[in-house]
Amino acid sequence: METPLSGGYQVSHGSQTLSSASADVADPSAITDAVKVVEGKLNGAGLNLLINNAGVYAPVTLETVDSEEMIRTYKTNAVGPLLMAQAFLPLLKKAAQESMDKGLSCSKAAIVNISTVMGSIQKTSESFFKPVISYRCSKAALNMLTKCQALTYGETGILCVALHPGWVKTDMGTQEADLTVDTSVRGLLSVLPILSEKHSGSLLNWEGKVIPW
Repeated sequence: METPLSGGYQVSHGSQTLSSASADVADPSAITDAVKVVEGKLNGAGLNLLINNAGVYAPVTLETVDSEEMIRTYKTNAVGPLLMAQAFLPLLKKAAQESMDKGLSCSKAAIVNISTVMGSIQKTSESFFKPVISYRCSKAALNMLTKCQALTYGETGILCVALHPGWVKTDMGTQEADLTVDTSVRGLLSVLPILSEKHSGSLLNWEGKVIPW
């Protein structure tokens, strides 16, 4: 079974959410269109928060995965967030430059990549009961991307972090999962306001605890 999650972008200005919508992050033209929509909603303001939530998952093992599946998953789970950040970077920089806030925060300008503990190399032995090779490798790449973004974009005032939403009861997570969608979302929303410079380039869980890479 393959369970895709729709990509998306979240527009936030100050403490007020303006809009959210889906976009195919594997399609560069769709990303360009998304930027235009967001610019229209912002009315000249900068973009405070970009959440990359795209993801595809297939239950493949080392014995069954092929190059096509690896490339397909990597394109959505790692390349997609890279392209989204590139496309929205001018709007994020604008928000950071115009903000009066000190340090780094989601209210100033931030890129949040939705990742997973399954992308943690150090934690692999604890979670390998589900091999899902293409998913793991692509999310490990996303974690590295987040670290690189933090080191690069942090200099311009943009906070970059990765968040693990937990094992959630969705089509992807199945009903075997520990958390309901509501619990996970509430946890993630409670984490966003407390993210700061000390979290830059880190992977955190839905409770705000740092997960080792």
